[in-house]
Amino acid sequence: MNTVLIIDDEKEICESIKMILEYEGFAVNTSTSAIKGLKFFEENRVACLLLDIQMPEMNGFEVLKKVKQINHSISVVIISAHGSVENAIKATKLGAFDFIEKPIDRAKLLISVRNAVEQSKLLNENIEIRKSLEGEGEILGKSKAIKSILELIEKVAPLNTRILITGENGTGKELVARAIHKQSLRKDKPFIEVNCAAIPNELIESELFGHEKGSFTGAVSQRIGKFELANNGTIFLDEIGDMSHQAQAKVLRAIEDGKIERVGGGKKINVDVRIIAATNKNLQEEIENENFREDLYHRLNVIPVNIPPLKDRKDDIQILVEHFANDITSKHKKAPVKFLDEAIKLLKENNWSGNVRELKNVIERIIIIVDKKEISRKDIEFLFKPGKESVDDIIDGSNSFQEFKEKAERAFIVKQLNENNWNISKTAELMDIQRSHLYNKMKKYEIEKGEE
Repeated sequence: MNTVLIIDDEKEICESIKMILEYEGFAVNTSTSAIKGLKFFEENRVACLLLDIQMPEMNGFEVLKKVKQINHSISVVIISAHGSVENAIKATKLGAFDFIEKPIDRAKLLISVRNAVEQSKLLNENIEIRKSLEGEGEILGKSKAIKSILELIEKVAPLNTRILITGENGTGKELVARAIHKQSLRKDKPFIEVNCAAIPNELIESELFGHEKGSFTGAVSQRIGKFELANNGTIFLDEIGDMSHQAQAKVLRAIEDGKIERVGGGKKINVDVRIIAATNKNLQEEIENENFREDLYHRLNVIPVNIPPLKDRKDDIQILVEHFANDITSKHKKAPVKFLDEAIKLLKENNWSGNVRELKNVIERIIIIVDKKEISRKDIEFLFKPGKESVDDIIDGSNSFQEFKEKAERAFIVKQLNENNWNISKTAELMDIQRSHLYNKMKKYEIEKGEE
């Protein structure tokens, strides 16, 4: 997917950039309206967005915030005649991939767009991998908490009762929702997921209930909402604690009436959907703070399912590690990897603030970076040493998978050199690489003797 979207109120700029990019093989769409451009972005797959700052309907920073809410992995390149340092810093903080000043240099434009498309591709591949490992897999574990959840799923799945799943980010709420649907009488019908936190408040009603043509600016055609798409199946309202009050009221009405109404429409539409909701928030506190409707909470919370954090069910870690290791080595076409008991023990000592999702990511990093058939405690200690840059720090400070790999490789080399008193020959031998190769790596990463 090499689709590029240009949003700039100057038609001449749009056409000139489009001509350059199409000549290089990109599929290009343009919009001189920020609102219409956002609408196109919402309904189509885009690899890179080129975005002007000064526009009449809303400025580029406002658009950038909204597109990042819709799709966090999108690569956005700001193009502006107002190329101040302040604008560049602000764009970067909001998640922009690059900043190009007008008049646009053709060579710089092509480099930036190619890199942006490549980053989007890598991020989307990682998202698909995560879905394949977490969204479609089985619920694994031997802890008392997991056994209780599995027993509860077996009891409630065949029923049509509403379910509210609670738990921290990364605990597997979507996995539980999918397991309920798969074991239900609706398993052959649609399972429609809505991430309420990722959709701007002004678009959530249209997303859930659809809209009629002309119902608001940008509604150029009729749209079928998620409730209609889920008819006779299951709708999963993820992060429902982030839903606007107005949308909450409409969801409550849909539950009570069994009918929905499209935005801008006057016709009641019958829908038969099972609602499974999930949140990482304490909804009772949200009710006290007047952020969530109490009547909706009681409607949704017929069967509560709480997923404890991974730190409270460390008996599950070994099973999860073995499962992720098998899947990851298969994906990367590598030989099977065994985590020794001492390595498992160290993994159990970590608090895992990111829960199962963080554990899976760490296992993938270890397999790629350590590159051994047997993983010992010594091989992974560098990931957990106090005072060192943590794995999460490396992730947050990396803008691409390649950058992450390089930072992690550098940390691993420094760790090995320190353990061998900076003996290059011995370190190279233990790392199973040539000494000249290690010297090249040290030069590449500017590693100096004595570095911790």
